[in-house]
Amino acid sequence: MDHGSARTWVDSWVTAWNAHDLDALLAHFSDHVTFRSPVAAQLLGGDGVIRGKEALRDYWAEGLRRIPDLRFEVVGSYLGVDCLVINYRNQKGGLVNEVLIFDGPLVVEGYGTYLGEDANPAGAR
Repeated sequence: MDHGSARTWVDSWVTAWNAHDLDALLAHFSDHVTFRSPVAAQLLGGDGVIRGKEALRDYWAEGLRRIPDLRFEVVGSYLGVDCLVINYRNQKGGLVNEVLIFDGPLVVEGYGTYLGEDANPAGAR
């Protein structure tokens, strides 16, 4: 992935999130993706590890149900070797980094990382 294709990927990702279009969003992820997030632990219980695209769909659908005003504003994106970090503000103004590991064009591993209380979703206050 070069910087131009990374920018296109990030634009597609944030557009899908802001439209709450899970099909468009999940098209970027492998069927066997693993995603780790402290918000997943809060919303679903357990260790915060989501395994597989359908489980990721279920997690994000629950998040959208609890946070109907969810919206992201990309602050920056950072390209590495087979990885991309997206720094964004969520609907509460909290800063979040999403770390995404690729195998070819698809994300196979992801990490949602939050600053302090920003990991507390609206529905879990």
